[in-house]
Amino acid sequence: MKTSIITLLLCLSMSTITLAQDSEYKLVEQTVSYYLDGGTNNDFDTLKKAFHKNATMKYIRNGEYKEVNALEFFKKAVKPGPKQDRKTRIAYINITGNVANAKLEIDYEKFSFIDYMNLIKIDGEWKVVSKIFFRKGK
Repeated sequence: MKTSIITLLLCLSMSTITLAQDSEYKLVEQTVSYYLDGGTNNDFDTLKKAFHKNATMKYIRNGEYKEVNALEFFKKAVKPGPKQDRKTRIAYINITGNVANAKLEIDYEKFSFIDYMNLIKIDGEWKVVSKIFFRKGK
């Protein structure tokens, strides 16, 4: 009888943990989807929902290291217009406590971007705090 109760309690606690992880996964997925959907639809207001106001973007351009505020960069780069001809995919999401990272793939006809996003849960909301990326030719 004790073994059955202990087994039942273990199963219940494991399912509670799994449900919590699934819930957090969906919240992180929603956050990075704001970025992907905003970029695809040239909608800065949607894109900015993904980022903390002090989020950074770091990358290499012409062999030189660059570091900028992500929102300032996208405010200049994302302009209203027709939908982008691209395919997006969330390759993975990893979550540990109140931090997470995600790998995103954005495919255009002649090149792709591989984005790595670092997120923190701040005041109950997941926000991208840093992004690094690589542009890959096809």
